Amino acid sequence: MSKRPDGTTKYGDRSVGKTLFKYLRRHTVLVVLSVVLAFASSLSALFVPILFGNAIDSILTDMGAVAANLIKVGIVIAVTALMQWLMAMVNNKVTFEVTRDIRNDVYVKIQKLPLKYLDINPTGSIVSRMVADVDTLADGLLMGFTQAFTGIVTIVGTIYYMWSLSRFTAIVVVCVTPLSLFVANFIAKHTHDMFVEQSVVRGEQTALIDEMIGNEKVVKSFGYESKALERFNEINDRLAGCSLKALFYSSTVNPSTRFVNSTVYALVALVGAFRVLGGYITVGNLSALLTYATQYTKPFNEISGVVTELQNAFACASRVFALIDEEEETASDIFTEYASLHNTEADRMTGTESVTDRRGESDTVRGDVDLDGVCFSYDKNKPLIEDFSISVKKGQTVAIVGPTGCGKTTLINLLMRFYDVDGGRIYIDGEDISTRTRQDHRRRFGMVLQDTWIRSGTVLDNIRIGRPDATREECIAAAKEAHAHSFIRRLPEGYDTVLAEDGGDLSAGQKQLLCITRVMLALPPILILDEATSNIDTRTEIRIQKAFHKMMEGRTSFIVAHRLSTIMDADVIVVMKDGHIVEQGDHETLLSKGGFYSELFSAQFAH
Repeated sequence: MSKRPDGTTKYGDRSVGKTLFKYLRRHTVLVVLSVVLAFASSLSALFVPILFGNAIDSILTDMGAVAANLIKVGIVIAVTALMQWLMAMVNNKVTFEVTRDIRNDVYVKIQKLPLKYLDINPTGSIVSRMVADVDTLADGLLMGFTQAFTGIVTIVGTIYYMWSLSRFTAIVVVCVTPLSLFVANFIAKHTHDMFVEQSVVRGEQTALIDEMIGNEKVVKSFGYESKALERFNEINDRLAGCSLKALFYSSTVNPSTRFVNSTVYALVALVGAFRVLGGYITVGNLSALLTYATQYTKPFNEISGVVTELQNAFACASRVFALIDEEEETASDIFTEYASLHNTEADRMTGTESVTDRRGESDTVRGDVDLDGVCFSYDKNKPLIEDFSISVKKGQTVAIVGPTGCGKTTLINLLMRFYDVDGGRIYIDGEDISTRTRQDHRRRFGMVLQDTWIRSGTVLDNIRIGRPDATREECIAAAKEAHAHSFIRRLPEGYDTVLAEDGGDLSAGQKQLLCITRVMLALPPILILDEATSNIDTRTEIRIQKAFHKMMEGRTSFIVAHRLSTIMDADVIVVMKDGHIVEQGDHETLLSKGGFYSELFSAQFAH
């Protein structure tokens, strides 16, 4: 394996084949049954020309034998059709079981990937791998199972029967065969990279569509429609170009092999006619040989089509398996049960994974948080946070303020272990957070962000995300504390109203109130509020702030805020600039210093 220019892992056909074989081994019984049915159906189909040949040779001498042979032909065809139907059922079962396993592995893998991977790879491209590329792989597998096994058995079987009827004719056929294989192999090698390029460009297109549709309001607000269309047309033109190129070259396989196969048929007819005239074989034998010549060449035509599909499938599979083989978070961080997995990106947006109710655990988590010499940067060549140290005691409210890009949200990402520190240590109650799994670590936190995430489901389902066992009454009580009860009650079905993905018709403020309700319900020992009331009107914000104060009593809290009026009561205000703490203290102390915080405060409240 190697890296492409876009950073994805490049698989060779051999690597893809090995990986596919591992998935097929999970369904060994079905695969073996498919091979047996392919073998049996092909051999029974090959027996038909012999029976027809016998019938032809008996026409002038014994009509009873003709009838008997035709009855046998009917029975053999019926049995062959039944076995082919069973084989098709088995092949479909194997194909969709394998693709289901691959999709499951991709989905599980996404949960184990570091957020850095999800940040630098477009969502649409990942979705394209999981959906479109796996679908293409399924098509290639299905065609491979359906035609590859039967084709191989047919080729071997026809050579055997032709050898038994006329060895000289069989030798002629075998000698011409390598030419067909050479042509198919030559074209297949040159089309593989073309299909890889097609798959990559298709991923770009899916990513752009996802980006534009997901941000359609912004697109329309800034009149970006024409520019978006230009970008789409450019990618669409590239996709059309590489697709046509790949299909053109791959489509030359079939006519090339058909030419060779027609040559084989003509040679069999010519050689067979001379053998009949010489008395070496009968007319019925010649009829069987010509039928076998057709059956012998047919798999080559089919396999050439299979090769084209498999090249496309392998190109898509290489992208899928490259995703599955991406470097994961450390082994101790991997969730042990599939049922416990949650979407990591959604967790970053909502903090719902971390707010699982742990009232028993809350009693044991004091909430002392210490950052000792923490260093971190997204780009190793551009340091962001350097030698950052702070000590927060249980129950303290810490506000983090500073200009955009100073590292406020990055600090929250480090506390939640969405990213790991490059240097230094973070401790909770004296314990290094890296010694715990991410799942256990995040259970101790409740998080509300400016960006909200609402899943498709009822209002109750969304409130219970952090605490699935909560009763309806507890959810309603939490909603009342978060001042969400009034708008929920006005929904068509109240708490049973089914919300569409991302909240549907709910306003930004209503969605944020639902996210706050989740935290109110879970009551974790440590709280993180990152612009948690940015989408809420001033009147409601004042009421929610009171609810927050009540919830934060006895709990360590981190508040990221741009509006300094919301954090004036914080125990400690940490002022950040360029990844460093430049000031630290309560509101009055910092104002009296007349430093950077005072400048920020004056800028916001200047008249």
